[in-house]
Amino acid sequence: MSWGSELWDQFDNLEKHTQWGIEYLEKYTKFVKERSEIETNYAKQIRNLSKKYQPKKNSREEEESKYTFCRAFLTTLNELNDYAGQHEVIAENLTSQIIAELSRYLQELKSERKSHFHEGRKAQQHIESSWKQLESCKRKFERDCKEADRAQQYFEKMDADINVTKADVEKARQQAQLRQQMANDSKSDYSSYLQKFNQEQNEHYFTVIPNIFQKLQDMEEKRIERIGVCMKTFADVDRQVLPIVGKCLDGMTKAAESIEPKSDSKQVVESYKSGFEPPGDVEFEDYGQAMKRTASDTSLSNSREAKEKSAGKSKGKLWPFIKNKNKGSGPEDFSHLPPEQRRKKLQGKLDELNKDIQKEMDQRDALTKMKDVYVKNPQMGDPTSVDPRLTEIGQNIEKLQFEVQKFEGWLAEVEERMPSKSDTHRRSGLYETQNNTTVGNNCAQDRERPLSSPDGSYTEEQNSETQVKANINPNPTSTTPEFDDEFDDEEALPTIGTCKALYPFEGHNEGTIAVAEGELLYVIEEDKGDGWTRVRRNEDEEGYVPTSYVEVFLETNAKGAMTYI
Repeated sequence: MSWGSELWDQFDNLEKHTQWGIEYLEKYTKFVKERSEIETNYAKQIRNLSKKYQPKKNSREEEESKYTFCRAFLTTLNELNDYAGQHEVIAENLTSQIIAELSRYLQELKSERKSHFHEGRKAQQHIESSWKQLESCKRKFERDCKEADRAQQYFEKMDADINVTKADVEKARQQAQLRQQMANDSKSDYSSYLQKFNQEQNEHYFTVIPNIFQKLQDMEEKRIERIGVCMKTFADVDRQVLPIVGKCLDGMTKAAESIEPKSDSKQVVESYKSGFEPPGDVEFEDYGQAMKRTASDTSLSNSREAKEKSAGKSKGKLWPFIKNKNKGSGPEDFSHLPPEQRRKKLQGKLDELNKDIQKEMDQRDALTKMKDVYVKNPQMGDPTSVDPRLTEIGQNIEKLQFEVQKFEGWLAEVEERMPSKSDTHRRSGLYETQNNTTVGNNCAQDRERPLSSPDGSYTEEQNSETQVKANINPNPTSTTPEFDDEFDDEEALPTIGTCKALYPFEGHNEGTIAVAEGELLYVIEEDKGDGWTRVRRNEDEEGYVPTSYVEVFLETNAKGAMTYI
């Protein structure tokens, strides 16, 4: 249906309707703009969330990367970051494909609407002016007719009056004729202008106004069509990123499915396995037999000797690695670590050194080829200019090879000292064949033998280990850490519980304290996960003992209160 034919008399209502249409388009544009801002802010928040939970650049990051669930979470964070990027794409496309287009179209629409209604008002003003002129002609014709009628009546009255002179009658007659002529002229003008007005009015309501209203109808339909296109684009913008969003979600799902609990459990073993053997069985000692007892680890005299040995040591330096107060990375040979962990560290160091050697060799090969080119083509460069760099690389390779030799020696030493499963079985068989007294003494020794002391060395064959280190590294000061006396003057730690020695411990190494079986001691520092507990006998005697050698009773208000057995 056409606005021109159906709404010919609704100019004012059409003006209001088209203005409402423009305002509605502006409202929709504002809606899309706010949606774009929401997408931008959402993407920003998602990116910040992903960044917040990214692993920090520290040693903990390397440890976390070993576990499948940590790697899966990292993958999820990366996919979430890409997911946020797709919401940024949505915001950008909404701005470029809808907001910018509608803003430009609104300006054109307002200009076009203004032009059409200006033309309509002009046509209305013209027809209204013609109507006023027609009314003026009509009133003039009416007035002239009345004047002519009065003049005619006056003439007839004068003509009938016998007392009026003939000249007065003639004058009245002429006046009546003049008025009649004027009325006839007004009638002719009125008739002519009426015909003209009817033509203009017909053209106005059947041609001019319909054309203007048709243009307004076309403009309004284009506006409605444009808003429909924008609504479709609004949905398409989201639909376009769905494949990539789906890939992000698939990546998160795949990461979750890659988690392997068994593998992570195995990694715990790889990370914390010490390589030590557990203590052997405690054999029965028959005190009922009449025999001369020798001084053993459980005797009172030996306990007193142990106390005398530890009295001077407990005042000295304590092992700083347990308290983590040493800011360094430990000895170069990793002797502060248990055998299994030390072996892994040495192997990792060897891998790094071999990679560095390979890089240096690749650089040397490249420079050698360059020198050969310079020798064959002197105009390309001076061959001697490469020599200083080749010499430097050669020296670097020699240093790295020396480091490799040094770490290989330490690695071989660790592998030789690590017990094998066959050794364990043989040792268990040996326990079964020995007599009670001998077995009891060996068990006490074996319990102490596999543990590493706080300074990283073993409780036996210290001299041979030191000798091997000296042979590998001619400069022993570079691999032997020298600790300061930061523990000598520290304030006494508060007591957090008590413990009872389950086995005797001689405490040969610095930082340890000798204890006798059954002895009661105060606990001043819990086991930090390294297998050692810090205890105190009195104000002057304190040190570390193996956690497995004591039964710990922490106070109820101590942090993480629990009992170790």
